[in-house]
Amino acid sequence: MGKKNNKNETKLTYKDITIDEIKQELKKEKFKSRYVKVLMSTVYTLIIVASVAALIATLIMPVLQISGTSMEPTLKEGEIVLALKTKNIKAGDVIAFYHGNKILVKRVIATSGQWVKITDEGDVYVDGKLVNEPYVKEKSLGQADVKFPIQVSEGSYFILGDDRETSIDSRTEVIGSISQEDIIGKVLIKAWPIKQIGVVK
Repeated sequence: MGKKNNKNETKLTYKDITIDEIKQELKKEKFKSRYVKVLMSTVYTLIIVASVAALIATLIMPVLQISGTSMEPTLKEGEIVLALKTKNIKAGDVIAFYHGNKILVKRVIATSGQWVKITDEGDVYVDGKLVNEPYVKEKSLGQADVKFPIQVSEGSYFILGDDRETSIDSRTEVIGSISQEDIIGKVLIKAWPIKQIGVVK
């Protein structure tokens, strides 16, 4: 027996497709093509930006998070800062440096060859001159076991935390003066929290 044709079956031919329908389909395809191109371009851009940011953070401006209270009120625990890798370090600068397997942040008080003296009242003298320290909330001799006056060794820096009562720094033999080789960089910018963004002084 031969196959019966299904009368309900309809066939679509090119005659049934209008020009407007073709235009609509072409528009859809063009939109899809543009969307894919924009998406891929955005992804590539984000990858490049992330790579450059990572490179800058590693080689030029390391990103560090403050741990502890030794730099209060200048820097508080949990805040995020950016440090610039540089050898141009001077008294008054806040620096990040390696000590053992830790990264510490303190303030440079004196450089190579200078003499440092700290009185029982917490006054700091460098080469016989009293240092003006507006960043210190309360003066204190703090934890000190070195004999003053003390001369900073060649290629090194005498560092103190801004919270003189709690900071462990160059006043102790445990840390002593910091060599140039141990310095990560000069802390320049407070990047977090957003409301506190600004230059570190």
